[in-house]
Amino acid sequence: MNVSSHIEAVYEEVRRRNPGEAEFHQAAAEVLDSLAPALERHPEYAETGILERLVEPERQLIFRVPWVDDQGKVRVNRGFRVEFSSALGPYKGGLRFHPSVNLGIVKFLGFEQIFKNALTGMAIGGGKGGSDFDPKGRSDGEVMRFCQSFMTELYRHLGEHTDVPAGDIGVGGREIGYLFGQYKRITNRYEAGVLTGKAVGWGGSHVRTEATGYGAVYFAQEMLAIRGEGFDGRRVVVSGSGNVAVYAVEKVHALGGRVVACSDSSGYLVDEDGIDLELLKDVKEVRRARISDYAEAKPSARFSDRGTVYDVPCDIALPCATQNEVRREDAVALVKNGVRAVAEGANMPCTPEAVELFREAGVLFGPGKAANAGGVATSGLEMQQNAARDSWTFEQTEARLSAVMRDVHTDCRATAEAYGGNADDYVLGANVAGFLRVAEAMAAQGVI
Repeated sequence: MNVSSHIEAVYEEVRRRNPGEAEFHQAAAEVLDSLAPALERHPEYAETGILERLVEPERQLIFRVPWVDDQGKVRVNRGFRVEFSSALGPYKGGLRFHPSVNLGIVKFLGFEQIFKNALTGMAIGGGKGGSDFDPKGRSDGEVMRFCQSFMTELYRHLGEHTDVPAGDIGVGGREIGYLFGQYKRITNRYEAGVLTGKAVGWGGSHVRTEATGYGAVYFAQEMLAIRGEGFDGRRVVVSGSGNVAVYAVEKVHALGGRVVACSDSSGYLVDEDGIDLELLKDVKEVRRARISDYAEAKPSARFSDRGTVYDVPCDIALPCATQNEVRREDAVALVKNGVRAVAEGANMPCTPEAVELFREAGVLFGPGKAANAGGVATSGLEMQQNAARDSWTFEQTEARLSAVMRDVHTDCRATAEAYGGNADDYVLGANVAGFLRVAEAMAAQGVI
């Protein structure tokens, strides 16, 4: 069998079966492009149709979500859950509430989740879900009614041994609480392990809020350490100012780095004194305001709505906002300004053209399925605590998170070296390492 022709045929079938789903096509291509060395060494995976099965979700759910706003008007949104792969364990992946959510976005995220979850070494499969509902500007009552309607349909597909959602963009502790409450009400079961991202006081885990941001920084730290470097004294740019970005800033500062810029959808902020974390949290988490409010409150800061945050010179860049935010021209600017390492805190924030440029320039590049695995890893730790009716301290949990990210980094490098001869090729390492673990399980379980 010609491996390259086989991979190309699988990708063409993805495009044919999923028309108009550009993000899913991109995610599939990014993984498939890396797998030739794995299939050449394991031809049995091609012969038994592993790729054909892997790119087709096990189940795709689309449903209506009706709810009533504060004015008594009936609203209707669309809900999604794509249960992509249960080869390694119950489907695991977040719920995203954002106007941009559609089936293609959810499938791209779910596909990425398969490999990300595999890299953690935990017994969790891959899935993703969400809705085109926008919680911004909605009252607590409206968010509660929407979440209750959403869960009234979704609950029948969930369970701690079946499918375990978490939060994502637009779904934080408030939304998880409403979703869990409705699940408990309908099922008459306090099944703590059915949702992760819960509050610590009722089944949640310490460090879950911080985990994705912390994890991305830990992964970047491991990459830098290979070259005898670290965060100490380094200029860092973080895109976004949501949960992932805020806690990436926190961990960078703890490791001696200085975050000089961050952003939101309105523009970006530069503070040469270093981002004031408490002020940033107040603006984004308490006031839920625009990042320009930070600049108004701090004389050393300036706000710009022109260009991008990647125009700001830095040693390390952490894209923590959303998919495809780092375009080729952004990568050119970063390389020109001497960036040393890029670690993706968001899901697929760099376009293929940007990734290619980073790799050609010798920039250390940590792909999201490895670098942002800290969030789902800590969700897995929350599941462990729920199963044992136990609760770990912040320090215990952070130590486990740090160990997981260190292991992910080691696995990526070892696999990249074994299958491509270049340990610094984290894209190849992450894709092949995740694929091999899933493929082995799929082969063992038969054609299902």
